[in-house]
Amino acid sequence: MTLKERDKKHIWHPLTQHKLHPEAIAITKAKDCLLYDEDGNEYIDAIASWYTCMYGHCNDYITGKVAAQMQQLDQVVFSGFTHEPAIKLSEELIKILPDNQNKIFFSDNGSTSVEIGVKMALQYHSNKGKKRNVLIAFEDGFHGDTFGAMSVSGLSVYNGPFEEFFITVKRIPTPNGENNQAILNQLSDIVKKNAVAGFIYEPMVQGAAAMKMYDTNGLSEILKFCKAKNIITIADEVMTGFGKTGKYFASDYIEIKPDVICLSKALTGGLVPMAITTCTQGIYEAFYSDDIGKGLFHAHTYSANPIACTAALASVELLQSSEIQINITEIIASHKKFGTHIKEHSKVKSIRQTGVIFALDLNVEMERYGDLRDNLFKFFMDNGVFLRPLGNTIYIQAPYVITQNQLNKIYKVIEDVLDTL
Repeated sequence: MTLKERDKKHIWHPLTQHKLHPEAIAITKAKDCLLYDEDGNEYIDAIASWYTCMYGHCNDYITGKVAAQMQQLDQVVFSGFTHEPAIKLSEELIKILPDNQNKIFFSDNGSTSVEIGVKMALQYHSNKGKKRNVLIAFEDGFHGDTFGAMSVSGLSVYNGPFEEFFITVKRIPTPNGENNQAILNQLSDIVKKNAVAGFIYEPMVQGAAAMKMYDTNGLSEILKFCKAKNIITIADEVMTGFGKTGKYFASDYIEIKPDVICLSKALTGGLVPMAITTCTQGIYEAFYSDDIGKGLFHAHTYSANPIACTAALASVELLQSSEIQINITEIIASHKKFGTHIKEHSKVKSIRQTGVIFALDLNVEMERYGDLRDNLFKFFMDNGVFLRPLGNTIYIQAPYVITQNQLNKIYKVIEDVLDTL
């Protein structure tokens, strides 16, 4: 019996309507930018497996460090204990994070990093004796699938059945350079009518909204407004963090720095799950008290798992290496060249790029999870490239170790699919 056949007996896959999509592709091996299935087919992983394996699959440097750590300390409770991998990671992360960040809190995944950020914002005001229970978020934002993260997400395609249970959230449009003042006016009105605790945002690029890119000057004005009103600002860098935008963090491009930052995905180079929520010293001090009830009572069994911390530390070292930084620069240049070429195609509506993130919109109407999208996905896989279209958007976010030949194959397969539409 094949892996695909065995899979169907018991497994329930994420983001899958199994009646419509009963088959899963069984991957047996991965190395660098390549995935291999049980039938011997090879695929270029053009989205780094949801933007996690940015240094390539089974990276020898990361796996070597983790293998050594596994012989020393595998897991220990992080409440009341500490260990070298967590301490060293905190020291190295603080060096590259925006300079207002000073404390880090460990959890398990992107959604939980957001849950903690939301809790920090709400409890910050509660600890100071003020009841602020409303959050502000962008339209079409996506922050995860747990309840707090769903609450601040704006993509109802995922959240519809649960909306009556959510935290109160007021949504604003993303700035485009022309609506910036209108957004500030809307914010002013929201603050007059509501007790606003925090504002959460994906800086520069909204990933699940099909790599929607927006005006950073407008974002800076929003953040400046929030600072003046003592609204806690939460940057969700789960997708954008660790070099994707060309700098270590998207927040590095923006004058006003966030109070809280959510991190995951590429944090561990895709090897194991882990997340971190960082914050300023000022946020931390609002929880520092003789009153035990003012502590941040949030925990995960695997918080700061030593193996995950070791993988993250190795990943941070790779990110700062000259080799990876040169590769990032070369990928950015390659995408720009491809964009100049492909934007004139009759089936291309628009293109956009931030760092190594490249996206194009098809000049075709289609559903986010419809038949045409499925046909595009099948075409890419049949031609040896793993890409996951988001509606009529095709995007690339490949590992930093991708070769030029592999990039060229991705570009050619995209152009080929355009010619078939």
